[in-house]
Amino acid sequence: MAALAAMLVAPVLFAADTSPARFRWPEGKRVAVSLSFDDARLSQMDAGVPLFDRHGAKVTFFVNPKNMVPRLALWKAAAAKGYEIANHTQNHPCTGNFVWSRERALEEFTPAMIEKEMDDANAEAERLVGRKPVTFAYPCGQKFIGRGAGTMSYVPLVAKRFLAGRGFRDEGANDPAFCDLAQLLGMESDGMSFEQMKAVVTKAAGEGGWLVFAGHEIGAPGNQTTLADTLEQFLRYAKDPANGVWLDTVENVARYVVAQRGGK
Repeated sequence: MAALAAMLVAPVLFAADTSPARFRWPEGKRVAVSLSFDDARLSQMDAGVPLFDRHGAKVTFFVNPKNMVPRLALWKAAAAKGYEIANHTQNHPCTGNFVWSRERALEEFTPAMIEKEMDDANAEAERLVGRKPVTFAYPCGQKFIGRGAGTMSYVPLVAKRFLAGRGFRDEGANDPAFCDLAQLLGMESDGMSFEQMKAVVTKAAGEGGWLVFAGHEIGAPGNQTTLADTLEQFLRYAKDPANGVWLDTVENVARYVVAQRGGK
C-alpha cells in the first residue's frame, strides 16, 4: 500500500518534445507549391502562359535555350512578366541507355563537360531573354557522370552555380527546414488528374512541405503532357485562401527558404 501511495503522489514526468518546429510559410500559408516545366516545349508558350496569366500564377520553365528560338518573342515577354527562366543544360545529356542520348551520354561525361553544358546554357538563356538563370533541373533527373568506380555526382557543381537544383520523378514534397536545395525532389505532373494533384498537395500541407511539380507539354492528353484541365482546376484551388497554398516559382520559394534558414 505504501508503494501504491507513493506512485499516486509522485510527479508525472513527460518526455521532451523532440519533434521539429513547423516551418513558417508567409502569410500563414500551410504549403508551398512550385509548378515547373522542362525543355522549352512549344506548348508552354502557346497553351501554358495564357492559362497562367488568366490566374495570375507564375511558374518556372527549365529551358534548353535553342528550343526557345521558335517562340522567342513569347519567351522574352514571359520573362519580362516574371516567369522564371531556369537552366536545363544546353543539350539535355542523359544516360546513353536512352538511344536518343547516346551521343551525349552522361556515362562519357567529365566534370568539365557537364560544367560547359550548364555554363553555356546560362549564357545563351541570358543572351536570348535578358535574364541569367539561377535555378537548375537535372535532365532526366539524373545526377551522375562517368562509369563504374569513376562515377561522380555532379550535385556539387550544381550547388556552386545555382540557388537550387530540381530532380524528377521523385516521390514527395521537400522538407524546407532540412532539404538540400541543390537536389530538390521533383514530382512528375504529366498525366496527373486534379484529384491526384490535390491529394499530394494536401499531404504536403499536413507536413508544412514544399512540393515541386515537374512537367513537359501543356494541353490535351498525350505523351509527357500536364493536362490543361488539371492545371485550370488546380490554379483555382491554389488561389482559394482557405486551402493555404503559396504558389510561386522555384527561385522565389528557394530564396524564402534560404532567408528563413538565416541565409544558409
